[in-house]
Amino acid sequence: MKLLIASDIHGSAEHCGQLLEAWKREKAERLLLLGDLLYHGPRNSLPQDYDTKRTMEILNSLRDRITAVRGNCDSEVDQMVLSFPLMNTYEMIEADGLLLFATHGHVYGPSSPPPFVRFDVMLNGHTHISAMQDTGEYYYVNPGSTSIPKGGTVNSYMTLENGLFILKRLSDGEELGRMKAEKKVL
Repeated sequence: MKLLIASDIHGSAEHCGQLLEAWKREKAERLLLLGDLLYHGPRNSLPQDYDTKRTMEILNSLRDRITAVRGNCDSEVDQMVLSFPLMNTYEMIEADGLLLFATHGHVYGPSSPPPFVRFDVMLNGHTHISAMQDTGEYYYVNPGSTSIPKGGTVNSYMTLENGLFILKRLSDGEELGRMKAEKKVL
């Protein structure tokens, strides 16, 4: 199963539209969204083409293919307009024989991993900076931000297929990096 993984859309209809195009280009079965979907938050500038209603329409068109977790900028009112569950702080997902801990990153992250569960891969957004690394205990993977990249990174997303994470530029799908993940938890 091929996953497309993205985070931090922050209500940018233009970048959400580019994400929809990436979804089509990648032919992914599932879209995993790591939070901060509609609202830009008080610490971020307005993203390009800020249009929460259009962003909501684009995301709702994929509702049967989306798994999402709540980000620090997501709220109950966002859940009222989105047609897929959004309010969980994390999701445990099995894909390609790997156990994925998917979260936004404001509660659990590499410096504050969950004490109650083991996993092969921690996926989170929140920092707006892409990352792929083997911590020894688990793999840490961050797709960066689709709309407001930080730290010199570009608008990006990731795919996961056959245990291979590939970081890609949002606008054209150009590969920016890759990492093969293997089972760590028995």
